[in-house]
Amino acid sequence: MRTLLRVVGGALVLLAVAIVILLVGARFSDGPLAIVAGGAFTSGELVTGTEPDWAFVHDVEEVEFQLLAPPRSRTTWIVEHAGKAYIPSGYMTTWWGRIWKKWPLEAEKDGRILLRVGDALYERKLVRIEEGPLLAPIVAELSRKYARGAEISVDLVTSGYLWIFELAPRE
Repeated sequence: MRTLLRVVGGALVLLAVAIVILLVGARFSDGPLAIVAGGAFTSGELVTGTEPDWAFVHDVEEVEFQLLAPPRSRTTWIVEHAGKAYIPSGYMTTWWGRIWKKWPLEAEKDGRILLRVGDALYERKLVRIEEGPLLAPIVAELSRKYARGAEISVDLVTSGYLWIFELAPRE
């Protein structure tokens, strides 16, 4: 029995060490590692010029973005409506959302980001949308793209459970 407990205890210690190494190591990587927040971008070509028509992300499943303050990156969903792009963040009123989702609160303080789509980088600003006529079509597109037949309602946004950020141009 003692041998079994030592083996299980040793395995748990090794697992904990591996998780810590992954989380710390990710902070020094060029972007996120799947759902683990990563470091600042070190690769990609900055796109400049006129405001793009964001229709090109209509069928893109995931993108990466990096907050400038603090300089951490993550993988996220993206939706497009009427040539503009939006990033959702769910679970904002849940206990696990309060633990896991720090970036939306950080984005409200300083919304400057770098968005990476493939190898292209775009300087943007996250602007939260909490109400208005744009919410219904954005949420409908979110449902179409990610809910796989279920319908996401505008009530999730107005209740604070789901936050929607527009990827606005930086001023």
